[in-house]
Amino acid sequence: MKIRGRRECKACGKRWSYYETGSVSCPACGGIESVGTEDERSLHTATAATLDLTPVRRSVGSEPLRRLAERANDRARAFTRGYGFIDAGEFSEFDGTYLAAMELRSVAGELARRMETDDDEELYFTALLRADEGDRPSPEEVPDSMCGMRGLAYANAVGEYRSDLRRYLREHPDPSVDGPLERLASHVKRIRALQGDVDPSESERLVTAARAVGRYVSGNEGGALVRAEELIDTLG
Repeated sequence: MKIRGRRECKACGKRWSYYETGSVSCPACGGIESVGTEDERSLHTATAATLDLTPVRRSVGSEPLRRLAERANDRARAFTRGYGFIDAGEFSEFDGTYLAAMELRSVAGELARRMETDDDEELYFTALLRADEGDRPSPEEVPDSMCGMRGLAYANAVGEYRSDLRRYLREHPDPSVDGPLERLASHVKRIRALQGDVDPSESERLVTAARAVGRYVSGNEGGALVRAEELIDTLG
């Protein structure tokens, strides 16, 4: 959506930045009626949500795995719901914390439903509890039983990223990106149809390709589009 990020509360006159708070409510009095001031309307999909898994990590060893998975899933879901990549008109990077949170959400949701898990799965889940620091297990560390969880999470994350790229490109057209974006979409669709059941190295290349397209669009790396095409060629 397009908004004026600088807001002024009609009730108390407080001025604040919606881009910083992510809320239409006045931070001083809680009023919900405000007017835009000073700046032009900018495309904005980012949220001010943060992810903190510290309380869950502290409970490892003292709570059953299913309960930990439920708590982790709730936090990851709240963080990723409505997450966007356009901040005050500027396109953002494919954030590592978002990607790790999407994986945690997928894995935790699965483990919360299971009656039994093996040691490799528990270790994998515990490693994902560092998602708020942007950490995630390498492709080699993903248990075979969890490959589908990672694949589906990464496909969904790339799908959301691609959607915001499309929104951004409506205002900043660049036909050279159309081909790579369509090819990414076809691979996202394929991996979703397979319920994520692809090798983790392929999931990683999908993400890396999407990131390269994003770097090209944001103007940070001139040769990124070529790199994206090369990576997409290796998929499927």
